[in-house]
Amino acid sequence: MTKLGEYLAKKSVNKSMVARKTGLSKARINELTMTDSAKLRLDEMYLIALAIDTDPCEMMKILCADLSLDESDS
Repeated sequence: MTKLGEYLAKKSVNKSMVARKTGLSKARINELTMTDSAKLRLDEMYLIALAIDTDPCEMMKILCADLSLDESDS
């Protein structure tokens, strides 16, 4: 399961409802929540956040928490 999948599962989100509200296909929602190699686009993340009544910035912080800048060039 992807970070998005875990995030939606913790919030007990119905993926069919997300697909319906966002206009994304159920197959795409399943891909984004189950396939680690799937790339979540910014527009998709924004629509999903709106569909589940979550602040998009907070959702991005959670989904991207493991990212950091390479400080070796400083």
